[in-house]
Amino acid sequence: MSSPRRERREADPVLSDPERLYVITGDPDGGDRAALDLVTMIVAKEQPTPTVQPEQAVILRLCQAPLSVAEISAYLSLPFSVVTSLLTELLASELIESRAPIARATLPDRSLLEAVMHGLQKL
Repeated sequence: MSSPRRERREADPVLSDPERLYVITGDPDGGDRAALDLVTMIVAKEQPTPTVQPEQAVILRLCQAPLSVAEISAYLSLPFSVVTSLLTELLASELIESRAPIARATLPDRSLLEAVMHGLQKL
């Protein structure tokens, strides 16, 4: 009995088509892009309008709750550079806002929170 054959996955047509990515981004040289990294949080300020690109409309619907740029890139199956280009346009039109992620160091110390909790329990 022969072993089952593994199916070969076809390459994603969006990722393998550079012309489509160029049409989505619309800028040949990369232009001035916003300073976004993979963990920058994006949140939509408004609903999509009929004038935005389909990919941008999807971003606006996805970002009703904050999402990182990496999550947006994964949900859209688009490269990070394409997503940052789309987000830059949305930032310029003030349809979204970007926020730095909350750094762990800015959160209160766990031992302090436990001490407050124990103090409240004794009341």
